[in-house]
Amino acid sequence: MGPKINQTVLMSGVDYFDAQKAINPFMDNTVMIDKKIAKTEHQHIREALQDAGVKVVQVPAPEHCQDGVYTANWALVRGHKAVISRLPNARKPEEAYAAQVLRDLGKEIIELPANIQKFSGQGDCLPCGDYLFAGSSYRSDPAAQRFVARELGYTLVQLETIPLRSFFGYNNDYFGWPITNKVSGWRDSFYYDVDLALSVLKDPSETTKGLIAWYPAAFTRSSRAKIHALTDVDKIEVSKHEVRTAFACNLVSTGTHVIMNDGATEFTAALKKHGLKPVLFSNPELGKGGGSIRCITLTLDNA
Repeated sequence: MGPKINQTVLMSGVDYFDAQKAINPFMDNTVMIDKKIAKTEHQHIREALQDAGVKVVQVPAPEHCQDGVYTANWALVRGHKAVISRLPNARKPEEAYAAQVLRDLGKEIIELPANIQKFSGQGDCLPCGDYLFAGSSYRSDPAAQRFVARELGYTLVQLETIPLRSFFGYNNDYFGWPITNKVSGWRDSFYYDVDLALSVLKDPSETTKGLIAWYPAAFTRSSRAKIHALTDVDKIEVSKHEVRTAFACNLVSTGTHVIMNDGATEFTAALKKHGLKPVLFSNPELGKGGGSIRCITLTLDNA
């Protein structure tokens, strides 16, 4: 058994949760979000994390921020340092709020250089021991991730997922030219944050390998090669269907328990074979914002 991970996380709330500014492919501004149901989903996830031994630091949701529930995008934290994100236009007000929250928690706040425009925090940077799996091109610039890896002392595994394209054909695969999101003005992808296509299940240690789950076809060929080349990290492959319909990779693992969405039966079975205990939830309202369990939790204790 490897080291415990994700033992302290930051969560906010669903008070202002909405999808009116559709800044990712999963959002639909014509669909209403039932905040009462979303609040129940959020509460059940928090309770499951606590039951698994995770300390949850709860803060108020930032006022009038539709995506303020998704705290993973606020920063990347390691030890006493926190690098603050640079978010899309609809989420800009969250940046100052996140910095103050983390400052109040005793973190040293690090700002990105002024010339770096995009950084999606832990949504696009997933620590796995000393590795940092970092997805770029949509919500994060490679320069941001190089900066973060240097500041926080990670070995960067620079990755890129495939873009959302203009039309689809056989088997719902997309072709054509890349799409720019009309609200954010940024390029778009179904895997706009890497935590939608990859998850860290166990950190490597001196005696055990790490473990990740991923959907290989979500990544470019060169990115797939980088992941395959890691000999001290085992990999579980997740299907396109389970990644896209169940947000299967958008989970929180403690190294023993995996708090995750239901509907990913093949992946759930694979986790059990690796000695992990899945804890399953249905979160359709939170999913309307384009995120789920990993997105609503920011890890505060990355070693």
